[in-house]
Amino acid sequence: MVDRVYKASLPRLRTELERLRKDFSSLGPSKTDWTRLRIEPLLRHLDSLEQVLHSEEFSGEASRLRKGVVFFHSDLVYLGDNVKALKSLLKAERKSLKK
Repeated sequence: MVDRVYKASLPRLRTELERLRKDFSSLGPSKTDWTRLRIEPLLRHLDSLEQVLHSEEFSGEASRLRKGVVFFHSDLVYLGDNVKALKSLLKAERKSLKK
């Protein structure tokens, strides 16, 4: 169950990060390059997680993975919190540009 939720959440988080990358780039030059500073590293982290999930080695680990629920949860919380914070930053950046 956990691995299904985890596997389904990663593509959704990737989509949100890619949308944020596009939205931040459409703002134009900014003091902080959030794309390079946060979004790109998070996407690389997702790449590595997805690579492990689809590896042959991972497929044989189902019973042990159930014991590692806390690790799955922490990945999703980490990525979700970053996406939420980036959305907040994007909103603030848009607001400051309107002024």
